[in-house]
Amino acid sequence: MQTIDKKSTKKTWAKAISQPATEFPPTQLPIIAGKIPDGLRGTLYRNGAARLERGGVSVGHWFDGDGAILAVHFSDAGATGVYRYVQTAGYQEETAAGKLLYGNYGMTAPGPIWNQWRKPVKHAANTSVLALPDQLLALWEGDHPYALNLETLETKGLNNLGGLAKGQPYSAHPKIDYKTGEIFNFGMTPGPNAILLMYKSDFTGKILKQAKFTLEGFPIIHDFVLAGQYLVFLAPAVRLNIWPVLLGMSTYSDSLTWQPEKGTQIIVIDRETLSVVSRGETEPWFQWHFGNGYVDDSGTVIIDFAKYADFQTNEYLREVATGETQTVAKTTLTRVQINPQTGKVSGIETLLNRTCEFPSVPAKNVGKFSRYSYMSIFREGLDLKGEILNSITGFDHQTGTLTEANLEENCYPCEPIHAQDIQSSDQGWVLTVVYDGNTDSSEVWIFDSQHLNEEPVCKLGLPNVIPHSFHGTWKTGE
Repeated sequence: MQTIDKKSTKKTWAKAISQPATEFPPTQLPIIAGKIPDGLRGTLYRNGAARLERGGVSVGHWFDGDGAILAVHFSDAGATGVYRYVQTAGYQEETAAGKLLYGNYGMTAPGPIWNQWRKPVKHAANTSVLALPDQLLALWEGDHPYALNLETLETKGLNNLGGLAKGQPYSAHPKIDYKTGEIFNFGMTPGPNAILLMYKSDFTGKILKQAKFTLEGFPIIHDFVLAGQYLVFLAPAVRLNIWPVLLGMSTYSDSLTWQPEKGTQIIVIDRETLSVVSRGETEPWFQWHFGNGYVDDSGTVIIDFAKYADFQTNEYLREVATGETQTVAKTTLTRVQINPQTGKVSGIETLLNRTCEFPSVPAKNVGKFSRYSYMSIFREGLDLKGEILNSITGFDHQTGTLTEANLEENCYPCEPIHAQDIQSSDQGWVLTVVYDGNTDSSEVWIFDSQHLNEEPVCKLGLPNVIPHSFHGTWKTGE
């Protein structure tokens, strides 16, 4: 009889999500090293799945965890941090019951079979944030955003942004035109053929214009691109079989299948009218996130993104919630060139042949050429198996060079966020929240955006561990 080695192969990152996160009130953050830059004034916000179990029962997928927001306010008096769960209706209900009650992306509702129709999906409010002038929105794929107080993170409730019908989804990756203040976003309503809803809002978040487009089947579209005068959607070769989900027999995650024969569908939209300019198709791949898009001098749309060969990433992300991963989901930083008038692809190029995710550019460059992209990445020379992203990097599109942070072993930074210096237009900072598995603690690290490979200019201590988060944003101070 074969004996099984019971020794755990869990890496130290697993400790950050092994317990539900603990909130903390507004707290002055101690400086551990360096100095807060004089021109760094504003707030870093981050959102992520902070509670992955309740009553001893675990959620089914990392995407199912309850959302909690970290805010770090930088002022002349120093840095203040606050961390709070988004008080969604489902979160409050489950807190009162002391157990999980709802289904979600990777789980069906516990208990009697009828719960799977009564409580099919809980609004997790866990994916990203949008900082408006008077409120912070906690974003999730499947419903309205939740509005929170910008300073205290007190939950105000669901917000229809002056135009969303009941239950109408407002997705987690809005794009903001820095010059006009316009906000573009989308939502997907489920069905045998999903409906892609598109929104144009003013700088306050109020929806000014909506349009809809019927897709073929139900692909996963998690993100999109603002590129000059266009909004570009790439629907990857993944399709949802909606019927088992609607009947309560299966989860969304388990009902998604990789169908390479479908190719990647391209939909180019005019940003002013929200009407279709062109449609096209290209080779199959999967992507969660785009770095940026722009229109070059020839009128070609250029899009950079983290490209997966298939949909293994979904299983990997399910495993993350268990604290132990077996699946390896590799990416490349890839550039695609599209003729916006025809939807035809004229080129696909690998910019960086290393597994990376969460690519982004400075806010002022969204939708136009940006010399620099920032992203999370795996440190070189390490076995990817069992690991999560463990470094951050800047990519210089002008020289094709990579500048990578030097992190100690067992240190796990989250998605890097660029913050513009308020005193100098030439100066920027890159902020990340680092979980240190050596000390089981979390810190805020601030890098000079041009010198990511040097020591952080400042490290701030946080009162409690912040579980690995998904997305964040920077709101510049007045």
